[in-house]
Amino acid sequence: MPTAPRRALVVIDVQNEYVTGKLPIEHPPLATSLPAIGAAMDAARAAGIPVVVVQQDAPEGSPIFATGSPGWQLHEVVASRPRDHHIRKLLPSAFAGTDLAEWLAARGIDTLTVCGFMTHNCDASTILQAAHAGLTVEWLSDASGALPYANAAGAVSAEEMHRVFAVVFHSRFAAVTTTPQWIAAVQGGAPLRRDSIFASNQRARGLA
Repeated sequence: MPTAPRRALVVIDVQNEYVTGKLPIEHPPLATSLPAIGAAMDAARAAGIPVVVVQQDAPEGSPIFATGSPGWQLHEVVASRPRDHHIRKLLPSAFAGTDLAEWLAARGIDTLTVCGFMTHNCDASTILQAAHAGLTVEWLSDASGALPYANAAGAVSAEEMHRVFAVVFHSRFAAVTTTPQWIAAVQGGAPLRRDSIFASNQRARGLA
């Protein structure tokens, strides 16, 4: 019999900057992602899954996430709920310059469930680092969110950003799921499966 996943829920950077600040999340809309984040935290608590809350810091005077500023504060959906560990970071990955890896290892965690902001920055960095460290990773696509970008390399909408990263995650790095599907898996003690690069490509080429 396979062993049930030993999960931890990592809630990344659900801060006011992304809600009422200078970096408003666009897709999925906050009316979807914020309730999903709250539901995931509540389900984790009910199942005895540890919850790690991550918070981005920036120096005083920074245009975004300046430590102590209103935008830096955790959003109420996270601030009002209990957590088992609180990490403050300066870089995108929740592992970079923090004690997250040691904290997870000390508790025998083998599966990291990631949600929060942003899909294409701190979520992506954390997911890739966790996968490279040998952890099984899950990502809650409806409890995360993206912004549009435009720079010298081109432009991309928030919807496209979120969709493409979801497809890439599921092809190799993380099982992409929704919060209701994840809650059902948690309640059943079941793992969630990611796809593979080969199968994803074969399917796209009509060869699967």
